Amino acid sequence: MGTTELPDPRVWPAPGAATVGAARLHAAALAAIDAGTNSAAAVADAEATETLERLLAAGDGRALAEALAAAPSFPIARHLWRLLATIERGLLQRAPLSTTLAAIPVVFVSALESRDGSVTLPGVLEDPQELAALLRDAREFGGAQTFALSPALSGVEAIDIATLPDHLARLTIAESDAGSFAPVDMQPLPIVTQGGNERVHLRYAVAAVLTAQRADPLRTSTISMWGIGVAQALARQLHVQGVSLLALPRPPQRLVAAVQAGRAVQREVSAQVFASNAIRKLRASVGEPTAIISAHRSADAPMGGELRLSLSSAFAPREAEGFRCPIYAYESVHDVATMLTGLLRDCRVDDVRLRAGVHDDIDPVTGGPLLFKETEVPSSTRLQ
Repeated sequence: MGTTELPDPRVWPAPGAATVGAARLHAAALAAIDAGTNSAAAVADAEATETLERLLAAGDGRALAEALAAAPSFPIARHLWRLLATIERGLLQRAPLSTTLAAIPVVFVSALESRDGSVTLPGVLEDPQELAALLRDAREFGGAQTFALSPALSGVEAIDIATLPDHLARLTIAESDAGSFAPVDMQPLPIVTQGGNERVHLRYAVAAVLTAQRADPLRTSTISMWGIGVAQALARQLHVQGVSLLALPRPPQRLVAAVQAGRAVQREVSAQVFASNAIRKLRASVGEPTAIISAHRSADAPMGGELRLSLSSAFAPREAEGFRCPIYAYESVHDVATMLTGLLRDCRVDDVRLRAGVHDDIDPVTGGPLLFKETEVPSSTRLQ
């Protein structure tokens, strides 16, 4: 059995739920997907692109976000996100000087030294210039020397689709304004660390990069030269007594791509933290675990559906450790399931099974999230 056999548990909006304008946008995207020729696809894409650009120019972030959220299927949602990323990449201004907004996704893994209590780490850097110097010395941003790094570490909501029109409206600056170049004003999001297992947090450091006409400061990244130094600087600047903190920065990207990359790495690191803790616990107590991946409907999941990874053993039939894995509108179930199976392979879990069908959220017996155990999924579903 392959990962493609897992069904899509997400709940997609009915086509009639979209506004007239959003419905036209969805129809244009579908026409581009189904087009039989490149020229027909180009015509449909041009129509969809024009609509997206109009929403961006109007500064109506809410309407833009609602139009994408109302996409009635995964192919349409993915296509619209790709078009939006293309539009953002195309905003290499015709003015002599322009700004490019670059968001550096950073995943933090935090843990309290004590089992109880809660500690809040600041969402503001004490010395953003230290990080900027590391990036500048490594010639990140295509070697551009003029850029400003926001001192705020922001959450994904600060750069998500609804905020895109406001951010992109700041991109073009006149050459005479170069002297007043300043960091982007971002809302900080503190890191709340609680007792128990490690917590995984996603934050962004946003930079405004001054670029010449048609220059692309994000064409390549030099993260191999600055990644370790920036990670250490972040952990040091945010340090609070009694909290261990690991920072995992990723290459800077434009906002649309950074949203997607940040969510993906947060989910992967969260799965790694869960799997390492749960597998170690099971191996120490009852032996090798069985992993079961299943699809579930869940009202509090981002799209009303998610994948779940449960780890259990035949020697402890009533117990299972579970991880809830979100699936976002622009990504396939196959890709998310492949991430989970690859992680389990790296953790040397040999017995990995898929549970066919889409399942409920709540276990009627325990009242908690429904997790399948080794005895409930036949070995014939085991991945080879």
